[in-house]
Amino acid sequence: MPIIPSLLDTDLYKLTMMQAVLHQHPGAQVEYLFRCRSPDVDLVPFLGAISDQIDALCALRATPEELDYLRGLRFIKPDFVDFLGLFHFDRKYVQLRANPDENGGIELRLRGPWLHTIMFEVPLLAIISELYMTGTFGPADREEGLRRIRAKTARLREAVGFEDCVITDFGTRRRYSHAWHGEVLPHLRAEFGTHFVGTSNVHFARRYGLVPQGTMAHEWLQAFQALGPRLRDSQVAAFDTWAREYRGDLGVALTDVIGLDAFLGDFDLYFCKLFDGMRHDSGDPFEWGERIIAHLQAHRIDPRTKTLVFSDGLDIERVMALYDHFRGRCRMSFGVGTNLTNDLGPKPLQIVLKMVRCNGQPVAKLSDSPGKTMVDDPGYLSYLRQVFSVEPPVPEASA
Repeated sequence: MPIIPSLLDTDLYKLTMMQAVLHQHPGAQVEYLFRCRSPDVDLVPFLGAISDQIDALCALRATPEELDYLRGLRFIKPDFVDFLGLFHFDRKYVQLRANPDENGGIELRLRGPWLHTIMFEVPLLAIISELYMTGTFGPADREEGLRRIRAKTARLREAVGFEDCVITDFGTRRRYSHAWHGEVLPHLRAEFGTHFVGTSNVHFARRYGLVPQGTMAHEWLQAFQALGPRLRDSQVAAFDTWAREYRGDLGVALTDVIGLDAFLGDFDLYFCKLFDGMRHDSGDPFEWGERIIAHLQAHRIDPRTKTLVFSDGLDIERVMALYDHFRGRCRMSFGVGTNLTNDLGPKPLQIVLKMVRCNGQPVAKLSDSPGKTMVDDPGYLSYLRQVFSVEPPVPEASA
């Protein structure tokens, strides 16, 4: 039974970036690398099942109904829909084996044209997550999961002064299972009410009549470390190219690809006016929000006209604390992932599949949270820090 039933069972930002790649950099060649951040996890027993699911993924094609749905999204161009009508996953770009250097680890790499590999990340992570969770802990404990969902929705729904606090489902990549994800969403819509404004998952957005949400991910800015005119201008080139592609749509900028200091150094008055908001995905969110607000004010822009999107490991308590802290000072939106789609008792996997090379050159995600930095060339990471004047993290003192 295929875990991924549709090409649209992915996050919207994969499609929006893919469209931009088609139009702006169709010849780029890339490499992605899988990493499991959860300690003491043995994924090797699932290698055969993962391989079978990749074969099933490669058999998928977009249906006429799915293509018609995409044509109804104002920022999706007709030629891109036509391209998706021809697109399919190709197994030749996937390398999968046990990792000889990591006990219980797997080595998963993607190598090939960016245009033809960009869609692999989300379904591959969802496949690995589901096979591990259901294979280790059994089917989703529906009763416990719904009990937890009801407690979360009641907490926000019954709170006074949080009427404008809105949440989006960002939980595709590390969900417990496709089936559980599909069951959770109607409950969120029914019980969160107006607090629930959509999902990043395009398949479920279409299925349930929800608003699909998403703009760009880290790989868009990472790729420009190799595609841009020079490394120091890579973020500026990435934002410029995005604006040229979408002409005012999808205007939320990601801030943590090379760290917040580097982002603020590049995000000048032009970008502050051009983009509708910024998204947080690493580092302290309270400090981040204060610095974003101060940056906007320094450029004589009212922060209340911009949206701060928080999306890093959120639960409902964290959402409410952030909303309460920044209430009235800016617009806010909250992307909640694993805590909605994989909170049933067992600990979810912390897994990522990130771009590490573009056009033969190393690229990196230099996160504000050191554990989320992703690179396979330490020398390049040092060079990136030097170019953007980013200090390495201070080692923790030993006990």
